Amino acid sequence: MASRVRAVTAVAGAAALAAVPVVAAALQEPFYLDLVRRVMIFAIAAVSLDLILGYGGMVSFGHAAYLGIGAYAVAVPALHGVHSGWLQWPLAMGVSALAALVIGAISLRTSGVYFIMITLAFAQMLYYLGISIEAWGGDDGMRLARRSRFGGPVDLADPYVFYYVVLALLLAVLALGHRVIHARFGMVVRAARSNEARARAIGFSPFRYRLAAFVMAGAVCGLAGALLANQTEYVTPGFMHWTRSGDIMVMVILGGMGTFVGPVAGAVAFLLLENVLSAWTVHWQIILGPLLILVVLYARRGLWGAVSGGSLGRG
Repeated sequence: MASRVRAVTAVAGAAALAAVPVVAAALQEPFYLDLVRRVMIFAIAAVSLDLILGYGGMVSFGHAAYLGIGAYAVAVPALHGVHSGWLQWPLAMGVSALAALVIGAISLRTSGVYFIMITLAFAQMLYYLGISIEAWGGDDGMRLARRSRFGGPVDLADPYVFYYVVLALLLAVLALGHRVIHARFGMVVRAARSNEARARAIGFSPFRYRLAAFVMAGAVCGLAGALLANQTEYVTPGFMHWTRSGDIMVMVILGGMGTFVGPVAGAVAFLLLENVLSAWTVHWQIILGPLLILVVLYARRGLWGAVSGGSLGRG
């Protein structure tokens, strides 16, 4: 029964997202199109974090580093006249995956607070590197000359086409994540989180599996960064700041860790609340904070678990 409720809720959510452009056009409110597209981009980033946080128990406080790397992988080639999305987006994923490989190879040899501090340190190093490169705008950032170009009907300059591209990628990431986490790879990652010694005793190397998951999460977050650069048409080192990592982590916790749809719900709730509350007061975090505490205390499976009745870890 619970699985049926989850499936129906997920399908209804996907249908609602697909209907947003129609509703926005009918109401002549393109703002909603832009807002929900931004929500879906951060949902992709949150899903990537959930792979290592919710399923692997790896509390990375520097995940936004890959978001920034992906964004700069679009903006820097564009600065030199290279606008092909067929080059920019794989570059964003590849460079982010490489960065995740280096960071993971070092940080995964530790655990607990040491792991958190190493991932945070690497993210801040990249943040200050972005500030120091004046050719890329330094602290002021850089404007994207034009959105990525793919040719044919995939024209990101058309807001409706761009919207459905982001939606398709979100659904693809969710489907891929579901397959990965329910394959043997995902079972080992979850087993290592529950009992690392037992996983090692039956012949698996938790380090290699965790590192692979870490690299996958970095690559997917890099894709989200490429999408965010096209969304904002502006790139700044602020994309990599630790507070951005905190926002993504809040989305995962708010929606429900260990459920791939949960981070999507968390991104929707967090960014919509931010948009509504910030219109009332500049101190909107004061209101959001207690709401998050209530969710943690009374809905420990997150919003997705509360709505669907699902159990943690079943995705």
